[in-house]
Amino acid sequence: MNKTRDVFEVVRAEARARFDNARGSHDWDHTERVLRLCLRIGRKEEADLTVLRLAAVLHDIGRAEEDRSNGRHCHAEAGAREARAILKKHGLPEETIARVVHCIETHRYRKAVRPETIEARVLFDADKLDSIGAVGIGRAFLFAGEVGARLHDPAIEVAKTEPYTREDTAYREFLIKLRRVKDRMTTAEGRRLARGRHAFMTDYFRRLNKEATGTL
Repeated sequence: MNKTRDVFEVVRAEARARFDNARGSHDWDHTERVLRLCLRIGRKEEADLTVLRLAAVLHDIGRAEEDRSNGRHCHAEAGAREARAILKKHGLPEETIARVVHCIETHRYRKAVRPETIEARVLFDADKLDSIGAVGIGRAFLFAGEVGARLHDPAIEVAKTEPYTREDTAYREFLIKLRRVKDRMTTAEGRRLARGRHAFMTDYFRRLNKEATGTL
């Protein structure tokens, strides 16, 4: 095993330890799925896989801070600060650290900061792909359960609802964010993968509304 791989495994283990008490919707399983998607898309897009691997395993290490604040603190900003400290501690070159930190700072959907490098774009797409499709539906319901939301409201008026409340349902997340993810993809491979996941998810929520209203 070469030195770069050794450092990655050490960083990965340190990141993994941050998820011992993580909520299911943003746990280490999510990080592992994002890592696999990053490598799949990154190879297609000819990205730097060393930077991508590090960014993927570190991208959500600030999530606990955001959860504790009920969304008031940004996990991308917190994670970028923590990632910089971890990578510096393990002696990574400053250029590599800067590239990884940029990926983490710009991976969040609800941030105005845009991913500029190919590695940041790949991480953005991989993270968003895990929020749609069959996995995305499951995660949306997991999160709704974590914040005590009801199962479903087909007649929801989004403008009258708030996050982290009883009305923060999976369907609310679909209306606010998930149905728009497909159009936010930044790579060709990300767009290709998003089309199938989007179609499945849209069909699912359409059927859920019919079942919930007794029309199916």
